[in-house]
Amino acid sequence: MTRTICLRLAYEGTRYSGWQAQPGQATVQGTLAEAIRGVSGEELRPRGSSRTDAGVHALDQVVAFTTESLLEPAVWVRAINAKLPPDITVLSGCEVAADFSPTRAAVRKRYRYRIHDAPWRPVLTRHLVWRWKTRLDCPAMQAAATALVGEHDFTSFETTPSTRLSKVRTIHSLSVFRQSVPDDAPGAELWIEVEGNGFLHNMVRIIAGSLVMVGAGRRNAEWLAAALAAQSRAAAGPTAPPEGLVLVSTHLETDRDTPPWQNSPNNSER
Repeated sequence: MTRTICLRLAYEGTRYSGWQAQPGQATVQGTLAEAIRGVSGEELRPRGSSRTDAGVHALDQVVAFTTESLLEPAVWVRAINAKLPPDITVLSGCEVAADFSPTRAAVRKRYRYRIHDAPWRPVLTRHLVWRWKTRLDCPAMQAAATALVGEHDFTSFETTPSTRLSKVRTIHSLSVFRQSVPDDAPGAELWIEVEGNGFLHNMVRIIAGSLVMVGAGRRNAEWLAAALAAQSRAAAGPTAPPEGLVLVSTHLETDRDTPPWQNSPNNSER
């Protein structure tokens, strides 16, 4: 008799080669699998809702695995956390149906991209932001971002080559705003937050890189709409580096309420 356990994870991705297990590489999936083996002795490969890239972080990665263990979810949470390194933690756990799939169940995801564009370098957050040395034009970036909201073919915003048959995705909200963070001056960071029903490979990072081209004055606000319409990767901007990106929240089709760690003044629809 088997049971399926669903976990929600947070992690700093700085020292990992992404979520997906790879031979000879430290990955979040591989590290979690090792922790599970340390608890129950089972050789399992946990399934994640998002395959975050090397250096990308998460505050709400949804994971599931099937086990023969009789441990209750709360015990799994405590036991796995005792085996994990300091840069990964399990936030919560529950038992789900045997056919539960994190990728199919995730109906909305919210990502945040952080850019530090103050005159000084970030110190405490240097592994969590993209350092940009000149001040970016936030209103121009927000004006450009409106072109991407809605259902579109996002071919221009996916790394090539790609095996995905459909490039159509829906962005529910996309906001660019200045955010004050602890231990830094007000407005030292510019945040890009995007929520959608799914994302292509590197889509959020390419959106961020393209918006920065607008904010830096290298492209005008109307350029982003033209890049979208071109349906060609060459038409959009560069891929922003991974360290500024974090998976903020994953909303499942079974979710009734927002978990408390996802509550933030910038998590509302815009």
